[in-house]
Amino acid sequence: MPQPPVDASQIARVLTEALPYIQRFTNKTIVVKFGGNAMEGDEMEDSFARDIVLMKQVGMNPIVVHGGGPQIGELLKKLNIQSSFVDGMRVTDSATMDVVEMVLGGTVNKQIVSLINRNGGQAIGLTGKDGNLIQAKKMELSRFSPDLQATEIIDIGQVGEVKSINRKVIDLLVQSDFIPVIAPIGVGADGSSYNINADLVAGKVAEVLQAEKLMLLTNVSGLMDKQGEVLTGLTTARVDELIADGTIYGGMLPKIQCALDAVKSGVRSAHIVDGRVPHAVLLEIFTDAGVGTLITNRH
Repeated sequence: MPQPPVDASQIARVLTEALPYIQRFTNKTIVVKFGGNAMEGDEMEDSFARDIVLMKQVGMNPIVVHGGGPQIGELLKKLNIQSSFVDGMRVTDSATMDVVEMVLGGTVNKQIVSLINRNGGQAIGLTGKDGNLIQAKKMELSRFSPDLQATEIIDIGQVGEVKSINRKVIDLLVQSDFIPVIAPIGVGADGSSYNINADLVAGKVAEVLQAEKLMLLTNVSGLMDKQGEVLTGLTTARVDELIADGTIYGGMLPKIQCALDAVKSGVRSAHIVDGRVPHAVLLEIFTDAGVGTLITNRH
């Protein structure tokens, strides 16, 4: 019996492995957070865009939320505006907020929209100000001061947290077959702009839409154990244990907390995925092995 060429055989195997996932996720919402750190070169960006377009083509509803920390940092440096951070969050005065809006709502947002459109999709970019999509409030940051022996409030400027998401805006775009690309800028009750962590926005969007999946693309291989091995197939209870015993700490903590909150609020699964792997989104969704850390409520 004649055998198909090796390449063709491999393609057939990949497609048959992907089929059950395509069937399971048709008409399901998948929120993908694309970090500024994951935007490493034209090839990686095109690979991400093609993944998003393919998801839409096979009947899924991808929603993209993006960051842009490195790009904001670069422009602030060029403009000689000093940056400082408190607990990993950029202190955002009015001059910094102007730059954040330029970079997130302008440069980075339109770059991702253009990438998706160039690869055959139909994307529309928006910030939280459009249609009051992301209503925000000022983030209150407090910490214990050893000098004062009391808790002090730290003002980090126009840094916000999500108060509510206006899902009608997203529903309108999805029903019209567009792929929403959301910049994490919120609007306050008085019209003020707020810089919000993109992971938090992606998590809240996933919660409000009761998404099938929340995918956080980052520049690490996933959640590591103390031996440096990637952990996957975690329940929310197990993640709570890993936080308590110090396995999850530092910069990974807010990302994991965001994934955990989303899953506990009804999102079926959250994934911490290495965005530096070509076609990371497709590999995590359509293959048995996946390429990151999976968190679910299922035991």
